[in-house]
Amino acid sequence: MSGFLAQLQARLAYPFRDAHLLERAVTHSSFLPNHPAVAESNQRLEFLGDAVLQLVLTEALFQLFPGDREGLLSKRRAALANGVFLARLAREIGLDACLRLGTGEEASGGRARSAALEDAFEALVGALYLDSDLATTRRVVLRLYGDLPARLAATEATENPKGRLQELVQPVHGNDALRYDVTRVDGEDHAREFEVAVFLLDRALGTGRGSSKKLAEEAAAREALKNL
Repeated sequence: MSGFLAQLQARLAYPFRDAHLLERAVTHSSFLPNHPAVAESNQRLEFLGDAVLQLVLTEALFQLFPGDREGLLSKRRAALANGVFLARLAREIGLDACLRLGTGEEASGGRARSAALEDAFEALVGALYLDSDLATTRRVVLRLYGDLPARLAATEATENPKGRLQELVQPVHGNDALRYDVTRVDGEDHAREFEVAVFLLDRALGTGRGSSKKLAEEAAAREALKNL
């Protein structure tokens, strides 16, 4: 077993009993053609891990947010299980360094590809489940996620920064305390770039640029959230 896989197990705080399961979890399909002794990629484990991860997150969110309706719970779960988020988790635990890739996939940047990292993370969850049990998998996975409300807040801020900023400001300052002003417009009609400043009453909180007023406002809101 490689040193990277040993480091991964240390980060998981879980030593695999079956090392072959862990190796399969990090084996991309592109690895197989040039390694005939390797019989299977991580695709089947990915299928299993996706279902296990959904269950673990569903249970955790159900307990954390007893007042939420089904639609909001589903939205929260989707935010924590989408490809971008899982790829981020994979990088946090060093799963990218562990991937077993074919030569062509490696050369084309496959190790940094979010789809490969998402698949590997789900496969890792599947491997954990097969190597242990649901309770152990739940413990390991939720430790990797850490503070779920904080993760959700960061995700919601990224996806809807204006809404998140409004939620923070409204209880103290009311509905109309935020103002977005276009401060600059550059470029030709077909390639405009807008600069927008967001104000809390008369206090400037942040500025942002974008190819439309909407994108510039969102960028300004993201900067405001960081400043707050």
